[in-house]
Amino acid sequence: MPEIEIWGGLECTVARIRDSYVDQTVLNGHEHRLDDLDRFAALGIRRIRYPVLWERVAPDGVCDWAWTDARMVRLRALGLAPIVTLLHHGSGPRHTGLLDPGFAAGLADFAARAAERYPWVEDWTPINEPLTTARFSGLYGHWYPHARDEAGFLRMLVHEVEAMRLAMAAIRRVNPAARFVHTEDLTRVHATPPAAPAAAFQNHRRWLGLDLLTGRVAPSHFFWPRLRAAGLAEAVERFAAAPCPPDVLGFNHYLSSERFLDHRVERYHPLPWTHDGSERHVDVEAASVLAEGAAGIESLLREAWERYRLPLAVTEVHTGSTRDEQLRWLYEIWRAAHRLAADGIDVRAVTAWALLGSYDWHRLLTHCVGYYEPGPFDVRSPTPRATALAGLVRAMAGGAEVDHPVLDAPGAWHRADRFLWRPVRACPFTPADRAPAWCKPPSEARRLLIVGSTGTLGRAFARVCARRALAYRLVGRSEMDIADAASVHAALVRHRPWAVINAAGYVRVDDAETDAGRCRRENADGPAVLAAACAERGIPLVGFSSDLVFDGAKGAPYVESDAPAPLNVYGKSKAAAERAITGLEHGLAIRTSAFFGPWDEHNFIAVALRCLGQGRPFRAAEDVTVSPTYVPDLVNTALDLLIDGERGVWHLANAGAVTWAGLAREAARRAGLDPALVEGVPAADLGWTARRPARSVLASERGRIMPALDDALGAHFALWHEEAVRQAPVPLPDAAE
Repeated sequence: MPEIEIWGGLECTVARIRDSYVDQTVLNGHEHRLDDLDRFAALGIRRIRYPVLWERVAPDGVCDWAWTDARMVRLRALGLAPIVTLLHHGSGPRHTGLLDPGFAAGLADFAARAAERYPWVEDWTPINEPLTTARFSGLYGHWYPHARDEAGFLRMLVHEVEAMRLAMAAIRRVNPAARFVHTEDLTRVHATPPAAPAAAFQNHRRWLGLDLLTGRVAPSHFFWPRLRAAGLAEAVERFAAAPCPPDVLGFNHYLSSERFLDHRVERYHPLPWTHDGSERHVDVEAASVLAEGAAGIESLLREAWERYRLPLAVTEVHTGSTRDEQLRWLYEIWRAAHRLAADGIDVRAVTAWALLGSYDWHRLLTHCVGYYEPGPFDVRSPTPRATALAGLVRAMAGGAEVDHPVLDAPGAWHRADRFLWRPVRACPFTPADRAPAWCKPPSEARRLLIVGSTGTLGRAFARVCARRALAYRLVGRSEMDIADAASVHAALVRHRPWAVINAAGYVRVDDAETDAGRCRRENADGPAVLAAACAERGIPLVGFSSDLVFDGAKGAPYVESDAPAPLNVYGKSKAAAERAITGLEHGLAIRTSAFFGPWDEHNFIAVALRCLGQGRPFRAAEDVTVSPTYVPDLVNTALDLLIDGERGVWHLANAGAVTWAGLAREAARRAGLDPALVEGVPAADLGWTARRPARSVLASERGRIMPALDDALGAHFALWHEEAVRQAPVPLPDAAE
């Protein structure tokens, strides 16, 4: 049996939304970066799903190959074999569409031209996810031509199947050895008994595209009466007489692929319900509610193998989550593929999808707001930045042993905190929710050492690490005094951390002016001792600095390469800490600004709202401009950077600039209080002892990876309610009545 390969894939959707197009190749910047291909090849992948899209090459019917030629030449030179996609969630150029009777012939003509131009290409995907595209365009109306009926859906799917058949025939006239690599979402729908008929219907429908391609749809087929009623019997009979089975069945699988239908719609308020011609029900992600967990990719691939007995590949592996969860998801599917192969199932590849990430898929491209999910590369940097996923792909491609501390814990889809709704036991217990075999018991998992048990930041790291299943030990000065080399040595020996996060420090900016010795000990001397100990042991270290290392004279946002020029004792101590941390091979110094967040009562917003909530005026500086930092964003992003192996100085502050008075007014508005009670005053009237820069706004030249301040404020106020819900005990699961 062939060795399982690791492939790569570029999210390249060109989706038509009414008269506009959403083009992922433009959004992710690959449009203008030929050298992306060198980055991909350096991962060690052998093949790449790559676009030669009909809409892009021939938007008006005339082919312009210039852009594609340059990339195909480079791919060939790099030895990176393309799996060419001709249509990716699209409907073709503007003159056609999925309901157009001429659609299939049009795509076949384009396929012939592409094959003639690139006769050396072996692998072709004429249409990515045809069934899913027909559903979103024909049943749900999300994409052009925005139909919302079964007849439209079925007609679109039949047109797509005809197009794939004709396209492969045209390609094989040029290259008889060309392989048909078909891709489709792999799902299963679970349900409560009253919603079971709807689930059964959807579980039949998920195979319809492949059944049509492989000639399995005959009068005895579940969908035959519906296809005949839609006037499509003749085409279906033609497919059955001359099947076009794929050479490789590629399945795309996401956490959202498996669904659960529940007739008890009131349990899921305010989610909308549907009826699909049967009992009304709510449709949610299976992993978010099923006590047993979702069936998982291994079970679904076995089902596909038993049905079709054709070579399999997983052609999209991605989850839009934190870096640790992304690593767990890819690694789990990689291991599942090997278990299947060991059982004699012909699995050819697993694909690291969205090499450059993807935009706005959280809303199915229907509402584009620039929401980005990184992949092996993060395009929010001046040049795409390799993430920890790139390292995992490189290891798998090279046959190296995969070992990262975050893999000691199971993914969120296996953990009890995955439930968004009251859990339901829908079937006899199965082991689907057990942790994968390679995970370690919590007591044995490799740990982060977080320094600062009494501070806002240290406690926030502990909270977020717990949510992300990152094992940690939170210590205070009594357990490890970072300015005492012997104490640091003892703690590192005792806890054997894989990384250290120093979230401790002296934070009273004004008091530091008269307490300089203590400030220096905690903020400069201690980090230097800790850095030396980490350097000796090769342990990555994360430390935190401040916007107060700058004097505010720049007149523009400060970036990482700007030289510190602190105005006060506190700022000088932080600048000294930066020098110690960045001297390490694995040292990461994060500059940030004043915190706000939901987990402490002493941050600026909390203090302001308490005062305003009592109807009292609140005084704040009108002439000091900052970039406030939302603690959950800061902590999550810092952890991602640590896992990625980043080093040096990074600026992490929410994108935006506001005066302290302006921030208080905005907080008042969002809290339903009177912003007129905020009194904007000069900083000189506030009695500050330490000098502060008038403008210490932070930006980043290394990567714009923090959310905007407006989004952070929205999340902050929404999280108040969410925290109350999360802290309630998880109830025992109900039966699926």
